[in-house]
Amino acid sequence: MLWVADEQVTWFTKWNTFTNKEEALTFIKEVCIPNPWYRSICIGNCSIGLILAQPGSNEKSVTTDIGYALCAKLWGQGIATTVVNMAVASALKELPDLVRLQGFVDVENKASQRLLEKAGFIQEGLLSKYMFLKGRLWDLYV
Repeated sequence: MLWVADEQVTWFTKWNTFTNKEEALTFIKEVCIPNPWYRSICIGNCSIGLILAQPGSNEKSVTTDIGYALCAKLWGQGIATTVVNMAVASALKELPDLVRLQGFVDVENKASQRLLEKAGFIQEGLLSKYMFLKGRLWDLYV
């Protein structure tokens, strides 16, 4: 799971870069395992990334957010696009009340914007100063 210790990868995520094995294990135990839609992207026995779908916070929600991270050495090879396409298909099957699957992308993250477009997502608008994270205000496309 070297990708969680890579600031280039974690910069666009909500979590901070892990600095030791214990932080990674705590993340897996407290965040990933309780959520069935936090799934590791693996090659063999090696985790190279993460794909997640975060259903809305109330029981009547029909919206789910999608997120992903991939080892920087593997960027540009179509792996994330393939994984997102697989996750979309799975989410539509496994979440029967799902009406809207959406991704939030930093305006600076052009590669992620292209990835979602390839997976069939449509950019609807800009959310200016949508969140404060990692010491800055983030403008996000949805």
